Amino acid sequence: MPSASRPLARLAALALAALAAAPLAASAQPKAARGKTEVTWYGHAAFVVTTPGGTVLAIDPWLSNPKAPEPGLAGKLPKVDYILVSHGHFDHVGDAIAIAKRTGAKLITNFDLGSSLVAAGYPKDQAGMETLGNMGGTIQAGDAAVTMVAAVHSSGFADDKGAVHPGGNPMGFVIQVKGGPTIYHTGDTDLTQDMKQLPERFGRVDVMLTCIGGHFTMDPKAAAIAVSYVRPRTVVPMHFGTFPAIAGTPEELRAALKGKAEVRVLEPGKPAGF
Repeated sequence: MPSASRPLARLAALALAALAAAPLAASAQPKAARGKTEVTWYGHAAFVVTTPGGTVLAIDPWLSNPKAPEPGLAGKLPKVDYILVSHGHFDHVGDAIAIAKRTGAKLITNFDLGSSLVAAGYPKDQAGMETLGNMGGTIQAGDAAVTMVAAVHSSGFADDKGAVHPGGNPMGFVIQVKGGPTIYHTGDTDLTQDMKQLPERFGRVDVMLTCIGGHFTMDPKAAAIAVSYVRPRTVVPMHFGTFPAIAGTPEELRAALKGKAEVRVLEPGKPAGF
């Protein structure tokens, strides 16, 4: 029965090809390796967090900053589910609108800034009651809970014509990943006594992404005091070296900490597992 065996052979070959392709399709999904949460720094205050469940959160996505690992990153991220913007300044809003239009990412920020960003072009149906809030509020973002916490800074949002619009209160974010780490992104801030309450409210903070550059935010000495308040397992410095004015360095942070916390300096564009 050679004529009947040929179709069967073809079907078997197709089935084997489908089975072989299945792992490749799964691996293309943006899940963190080995069940870990991946944190990728893109320079300045820009991070992408990928949870074990495949939720992708972009924080303060100024991916065109001078320290970015390559040009055009805003058009290259394969998937973003949520964009977190801590305040209205250009170096934190960054490429949020362009990324949102391309990926469909929902906006997590305060209501005032959210309204200003929608007026500037952020898709309105991706910036609604579900994800806009204010300090103290928690937004469920896939398998992560994002809580908006206090920061001491300013937050006016300037449009492309230079007109300044309301940016609400600046904030940081505490991201609690289901089955994974608790991550605190300070946003731009000075040292604040509110930081002392974070361990009581959220338990152990695993990763603290902290500004250290000075001039507009905490410098390394103040950041070291903030670390003593939060007591994280790992400290990742950010918001330094992008401009001459923000001259604080990770080495100065290490010296100020005197070995009391692990400092992990991330390489822009290279994922780190937590």
